[in-house]
Amino acid sequence: MLILELFLSFFKIGLFAIGGGLATLPFLYELADMKDWINISDISNMIAISESTPGPLGVNMASYTGFLQSQYVGAIVATIGLVTPSIIISIIVVKALNKFKENKIVQNVFYGLRAASCALVSVAGLGVAKIAFFGENGKTFLWQGALLFIILYLAMKKIKWHPTVFILLSAIIGVIFKF
Repeated sequence: MLILELFLSFFKIGLFAIGGGLATLPFLYELADMKDWINISDISNMIAISESTPGPLGVNMASYTGFLQSQYVGAIVATIGLVTPSIIISIIVVKALNKFKENKIVQNVFYGLRAASCALVSVAGLGVAKIAFFGENGKTFLWQGALLFIILYLAMKKIKWHPTVFILLSAIIGVIFKF
């Protein structure tokens, strides 16, 4: 039963999280409230780990949550649940777009989806920033996180390295200083 529940939960997340990995965060927060599979701290850790490992953020987070619940089978089932809606929708969209790609309604729908994706990613980013700067309780200002953000932001503007280098640096600094 847990396997089916994992699949359906991540199928729903994959169906409605339009815009990539960060768009899954509001749904993961909801999942943390509804199930005892993960908590807010787990989500913060998953973001850090998923951003510093290869692969899409949402897929990494689904795999991790599934693994916590049912080891390798859970990881596979949760990941399949997350990506199945994308596969189904992609097939349907390709078929429809070939017929209606010049249709004004189709163009307007995609315009609206871009706005919705932007909103989902913004909400997720603000949630991550809140945890990084104010902790899980939301009351204590964590100056270390703010300082790390400022230093890395200025370094990214000054030094033109690949963003992955800065993600890895922030992960290493976080581990060393236990922010």
